[in-house]
Amino acid sequence: MTKTHFILFITVVSFTVFILGCGDDDELSVQETCTPTPSFTTKIEGIQQRDGNAAIGREFLIYGDYVSSGVPYESYIAAFGANTDNILDRTGDNANVRFDFSAVDAPNGVRVVAPNCLQCHASTINGEFVMGLGNAGANFTTDQSSLLPLVDAFIFGQFGEGSPEWEAYQPFRLATAATAPYLVADVKGANPADKLAAVLSAHRDANTLEWNETPAYEIPEQLIPTDVPPWWVLKKKNAMFYSALGNGDFCRFLMGSSLLTMENETIAAELDDKFPDLLAYLNTLEAPPYPQTINTTLAETGKVIFTENCQECHGTYGAEASFPNLLVDLARIGTDPLLVNGYSGTHYEYMINWFNNGWFGQDPNGGQLVSRNGYLAQPLDGIWATAPYLHNGAVPTLEDLLNSSQRPTFWKRSFNTSDIDYEKVGWNYSVETSKVDTDTYDTTKEGYGNQGHTFGDNLTTSERTALIEYLKTI
Repeated sequence: MTKTHFILFITVVSFTVFILGCGDDDELSVQETCTPTPSFTTKIEGIQQRDGNAAIGREFLIYGDYVSSGVPYESYIAAFGANTDNILDRTGDNANVRFDFSAVDAPNGVRVVAPNCLQCHASTINGEFVMGLGNAGANFTTDQSSLLPLVDAFIFGQFGEGSPEWEAYQPFRLATAATAPYLVADVKGANPADKLAAVLSAHRDANTLEWNETPAYEIPEQLIPTDVPPWWVLKKKNAMFYSALGNGDFCRFLMGSSLLTMENETIAAELDDKFPDLLAYLNTLEAPPYPQTINTTLAETGKVIFTENCQECHGTYGAEASFPNLLVDLARIGTDPLLVNGYSGTHYEYMINWFNNGWFGQDPNGGQLVSRNGYLAQPLDGIWATAPYLHNGAVPTLEDLLNSSQRPTFWKRSFNTSDIDYEKVGWNYSVETSKVDTDTYDTTKEGYGNQGHTFGDNLTTSERTALIEYLKTI
């Protein structure tokens, strides 16, 4: 196996690990230019989350063994070499691996390199590393399980089949073989979080959480794409996920990522005691400030427009910030319905029952997946940094979001995290006439639509400009 093949496999496959627990939180977009009424919004109530220690939570995030299987440490170093960036200022073996991996001990004591949550929930923008910023550039456009024979040969050649290193690698390998064929998206940046959840639940017993080689039900072929959310808005929300699907204890959803390699319910219980610390750390994160000059006079005008047209759904910001937690009916918001319909219909029915009636939904700390017919109007903190917009990432800039007539049907971006349009606010992009390649977003494909959310159409051009200037300040 070549070094190139090995690096491609471990980098891309590893993205599949964390999108279950930390996935589709946020449809960061500007809602309503009319006052919401109870006829098309529903108040989402929350619960008091478990307390934790934020400092311990950060250590658990960047060092923890919530994924306990992976590539042997020696194999990782042989393929990548020792990493010299050490963005997280880690010590020991972890100083030598990239920020989105962690060196941990597998259950049999072998040192392995496993992906961590920062595979999807940290990124750079404008040249700056930002903890909690969703990775909008992950590539799920190919079936990475095809590389397993090459990775197997690489590790087998180093240690031999039946070696402790080979055994430490097996849970990661098994889960990758089962999940990767289902996680093929149409375009780079689209995240298959919900499909991963469905596949893992099909392969694990709901109560013991032990792995079953044969899936318990026929897994739907269709992939429903989502955009990766920023972590810093989680503390404002009473339910996780775009459609307010996740109710109850947030830790149970966050630890879902561990299902990739978790052995059983005993291990789950041990991890469950640690995730309140992780949640406490996530609640300390704040959005990065807009890095360019802001026209304060224009922003003040935009704030008035926001107050009159957007505040009712999206809340207030600044010294007296508040967030209403309102679900907007699907018929009213009009955005691509596939995600909502997938949970209200039969697409993910098995997974909902598996979660609610099994280990994750039980005891006082249980979570519940509750299907609803709409999307949660999201907190807009740091919205300048979170392009593309809508729950499926179908719109490249805020200006396009606020003027639906100019949204491109086919558009392509560079995936350079500094290639930012500071005027329209979002990614620089080219308009295409058809789907050119996997860098090209095709909004005609089911689940990838850019329709709906047309409330900004009622604004004048100058009003949109002022509103965007205010949004830069949030």
